[in-house]
Amino acid sequence: MLRSLAREFQLVAPAAFRRRLASYSTGDGGVAGGAADGKRLVGKVALITGGASGLGKATAHEFIQNGAQVIIADIDSELGPQTAQGLGPSAHYVRCDVTDESQVADAVDAAVARHGKLDIMYNNAGVTGPAYPPSIADLELDKFDEVMRINLRGAVAGIKHAARVMIPAGSGSILCTSSISGILAGLGPHPYTVSKFAIPGLVKSAAAELCRHGIRINCISPAPIPTPMSVGQIAQFYPGLTQEQVARIINGLGELKGAHCEDADVAKAALYLASDEAKYVTGHNLVVDGGFTCYKNLSFPSPDQVV
Repeated sequence: MLRSLAREFQLVAPAAFRRRLASYSTGDGGVAGGAADGKRLVGKVALITGGASGLGKATAHEFIQNGAQVIIADIDSELGPQTAQGLGPSAHYVRCDVTDESQVADAVDAAVARHGKLDIMYNNAGVTGPAYPPSIADLELDKFDEVMRINLRGAVAGIKHAARVMIPAGSGSILCTSSISGILAGLGPHPYTVSKFAIPGLVKSAAAELCRHGIRINCISPAPIPTPMSVGQIAQFYPGLTQEQVARIINGLGELKGAHCEDADVAKAALYLASDEAKYVTGHNLVVDGGFTCYKNLSFPSPDQVV
């Protein structure tokens, strides 16, 4: 009876399903290509703006560990080559100021010239802008424009020129770095907050078009992380403290007990969104904040405090 059922299954089961079922017995889970050995970006080419340090550098390392070739695009022509050299032969540096569209276009063209294609574009370059003056009434609009040129216009340029080479290929993954400052107001300076609120809208707007070409676009909104940029920003409020002390202050801002947000958390989120595991995820804002933006407690007075 069982042998008869087995023969019937062989006749009627789709071939693809039978191949996948057979793969489970060999222990590879049916995962094709480089993912079988744990490397999720084998054969992929990625370009990361702001890749010389902080989140960009951490993501470049994660991508390379997973088999990608990475172009480090950064305005820092001293640190950028050092970072690329430290990451090994799979990394290459190109100078790129994202406020100059021609330089963004050149960086994309450099990736294609070097590797023949561009699979992943990560628009990560950004600045916090001045912390002072804190009031909107005293805001210097020139400083506002500067932050918007880097954080928002730079991302638009990255999306534009990544799409230019991805549309003919019919595939690609574009990422942008946003922030929890783009979810809740009051967590950062006005220019930074406005720019980060705009990123998820930019992503959705682009997704509405790019999905028709097989291109996915998503963003990541992390909680505060003690990167060199954020440590330098927060240190302005605590003159005299060491970088380690400031980093502890930043790590203490979280809500999730027993953990704090690290650059590796963002890198792994980027890895997921860039990989084929997220093949049906687009227009999404992946929030990496340990629940910080999920709730706000109501501060009710205790009974003895009620007058």
